[in-house]
Amino acid sequence: MKEYPGNYAWLMGEFGKVLEAHQNFGKELHQAGPLDEKTAQLIQLAGAASVRAEGAVHSHVKRALKAGAETAEIYHSIILLASTIGFPAAAAALSWAREIVEPLKGTDTF
Repeated sequence: MKEYPGNYAWLMGEFGKVLEAHQNFGKELHQAGPLDEKTAQLIQLAGAASVRAEGAVHSHVKRALKAGAETAEIYHSIILLASTIGFPAAAAALSWAREIVEPLKGTDTF
């Protein structure tokens, strides 16, 4: 079984059907247009950063890496937001992204 962060695992236990429907909705959204997976994940990462959703930033950083995004692309997709969402919010999102990226440096995890 796949391991999830604590709160997500709890949500799966309490609201599994809701999360399954949400995941299916996300799959349909991805299939609705021509964007490749990496681009889609970078867009979703920017959206997560914009609403200051730390867990979603973590998730979309992981997904973007899995889809072939480079660390520089991840960081750039967030810092581009500074003029829109403000530097403090962008800096916070960068710190959340680094929590995922930094431990993976030098490994073949992504």
